[in-house]
Amino acid sequence: MTRVGVLALQGDVREHVDAFESLGVEAAGVKRAGELESVDALVIPGGESTTIGKAAARFGLLEPLREIISGGLPVFGTCAGMILLASTVTEGDQPLLRTLDVAVKRNAFGRQNDSFETNLDVVGFSAPFPGVFIRAPWIEKVGVDTEVLSLVDDHPVMVRQDRIMATSFHPELTGDGRIHRMLLDLI
Repeated sequence: MTRVGVLALQGDVREHVDAFESLGVEAAGVKRAGELESVDALVIPGGESTTIGKAAARFGLLEPLREIISGGLPVFGTCAGMILLASTVTEGDQPLLRTLDVAVKRNAFGRQNDSFETNLDVVGFSAPFPGVFIRAPWIEKVGVDTEVLSLVDDHPVMVRQDRIMATSFHPELTGDGRIHRMLLDLI
């Protein structure tokens, strides 16, 4: 049976586990490097990117995460997870995995009270996807091998590069499993 891990250092861990379980897939939190070997895919959830990055560094997870992602493990980063996957962040200083060839601007859409929902056109979807943006980043620059899958105001908010997907928004909060299924299709 397929097993998806959700990096469980901080953030929307339970919401992602629930999303995969609603698709009939086993999912569980991952906190240690050794647990990475038992998953077929990994989610780096939304939350606070600096906190998640510092916790990953403190628990010795940065290099094992880089290695397993570079080795081809399908991975999906949402919001803070997208920031952690990025090769560059345009402001601030925090640990990054540097596995996704994008430059990300943190909190680009504004503060907490600027959070919003909007219907998104996503490449490959026949109907709009409900995007939930909470203190969301956007992508300032996309690498040559990174495919843009959705935009808001001409800013990329969903991308895919090989077996890495990332969103500025929170699909785990919508009840719509299409984006989680996209990760499963990468396995």
